[in-house]
Amino acid sequence: MTDIQIQTQYSTGATRQAIEQALVAAGKDLDHLQPADLALLEDFHTMGRIATTQLADLVQITPGDEVLDAGSGIGGSARYIAGRSRCHVAAVDLTEEYCEAARWLNQLAGHDDRISVRQGDVTDLPFEGATFTVMFSLHVQMNVADKALLYAEARRVLVDSGRLALWDIVAGEDGKPDFPVPWADRPEYSHLTTSDRLRTTIETSGFEIEQWNDLTDQAAPMMQTLLTLPLSPIGLQAFVPDFETKAKNLTAALADGRLRAVQGVARAV
Repeated sequence: MTDIQIQTQYSTGATRQAIEQALVAAGKDLDHLQPADLALLEDFHTMGRIATTQLADLVQITPGDEVLDAGSGIGGSARYIAGRSRCHVAAVDLTEEYCEAARWLNQLAGHDDRISVRQGDVTDLPFEGATFTVMFSLHVQMNVADKALLYAEARRVLVDSGRLALWDIVAGEDGKPDFPVPWADRPEYSHLTTSDRLRTTIETSGFEIEQWNDLTDQAAPMMQTLLTLPLSPIGLQAFVPDFETKAKNLTAALADGRLRAVQGVARAV
């Protein structure tokens, strides 16, 4: 997926304005915003905040960790990690519009002292080697064709024994998903691989797999349940175009095996 395709996929020209309008419409006081006020709109991945929490539990981040959230979107995972673990988080996303929204939300939520946001490419990270002890990667690699380069960069910026924590969608065995899906409006924007191939790419990039969990059987029914609930005014549809259709297509493909959901932790060796 090229930089232009990424911009086409995620930029609307009004991400911050759309989120602000949704918060105000929901009665939120922007001068006294609580981190929990953002929970329904800031985790742009399957199972939302539940998946973020599960991954954070698995990787056990401490206040002394230096964390990179690579492909951070509007910064929900970075804010959650910083608030929960009281550590410093560097957030990187290719979409400048998302970076601008993340900086604004970090300030509103009182986390701008613990989080730095930079526009950048996850296959060419703007950091020196051996900078981080943990790298979070939630629903990123589906937009990256050169996965070997992605994980080579992850290994470069992690210290020895640093941890890569990921939550991703991979290809199943029964066909392709219907489009649009949350990460791709069109098939040419999607770069799915299988679970086995993804694991092998990570291992050959200088990592040892410590956890590799297929959570499709949890993700599919949970997403089906979420789709039956009334839409919150401050949900992801506030800034993600056609979100309901994308979520339905993702959920259907998880339910019938065309897609799988995997959670993993790998250690740099």
